[in-house]
Amino acid sequence: MTAFTVRAPASSANLGPGFDSLGLSVPLYTTLRITPDDVTQVVPLGPGLEGTPADESNYVYQAMLLVARRTGLTLPPARVEITTEVPLARGLGSSAAALVAGIVAANELLGSPLDDHAVLDVAAREEGHPDNVAPALFGGIVVATLDKLGTHYVRLDPPANLGVTVLIPDFELSTSKARAVLPREYSRADAVHALSHAALLAAALSQGRLDLLRHAMQDYIHQVWRAPLVPGLSDILDDAWRHGALGAALSGAGPTVLCFHDTRQDTAPLHVYLNGVLTKNGLSGQVIDFPIDTQGTLVTREN
Repeated sequence: MTAFTVRAPASSANLGPGFDSLGLSVPLYTTLRITPDDVTQVVPLGPGLEGTPADESNYVYQAMLLVARRTGLTLPPARVEITTEVPLARGLGSSAAALVAGIVAANELLGSPLDDHAVLDVAAREEGHPDNVAPALFGGIVVATLDKLGTHYVRLDPPANLGVTVLIPDFELSTSKARAVLPREYSRADAVHALSHAALLAAALSQGRLDLLRHAMQDYIHQVWRAPLVPGLSDILDDAWRHGALGAALSGAGPTVLCFHDTRQDTAPLHVYLNGVLTKNGLSGQVIDFPIDTQGTLVTREN
């Protein structure tokens, strides 16, 4: 077998009310170069992966082993070089990109015993929810569920003229810490609010109703509880629409915040506003415009 690369994109999950079930793909990538060898080597490269394990305990290689366990096959030895553009612990699906890249790489090494649906199921069960791994695997916007019967999904092409602006603060927020602040129970009113708004958001995205996004992205399930962990989040959720955002949400568990924008409109006022929120709260970070990645995870074989 010749060497090959696997490229998996970042992702933004939840999008407000779509908690653990809705996400989209962002064009920042985790890339693996897999070279068959006599022994296994795991080689993290670049400043973004400093301090990550350079052995088989690395999360990427552990993801590869999931495929071996699922199929009952033995992974052949290989050199696994890892690079990433996805900032760690920022709410942009860095672990999901690594997980999906590792699973897809192992599936290739083993001759593709798993189809795409099985690859998604392995990833979703390891992650515990499908909202990051599904768009990382398939690209675009994905609505997905995970239950005892399996993992099920619908992939949507992004509506025309829909782009994303992300504010990425220069501090990390672990998913475990962000989940720890969530209540154990919710009221019936909050449950109905979440169901109706998640349904409206999925419908608006499927039909390109950009005018509904600001209303559909309201959420009481996780953002209101996580707001104290992300300075400025409440202001952005309330006011970003006044500066050109079509809607705003905490990206994944945070601290990144995502705003939808119309690509036909100038995003400079939105950038000024978001940078002002950073400054007001004594933070540093980046504000970047992205298209929505539509390719998902790609495998490229070398000659």
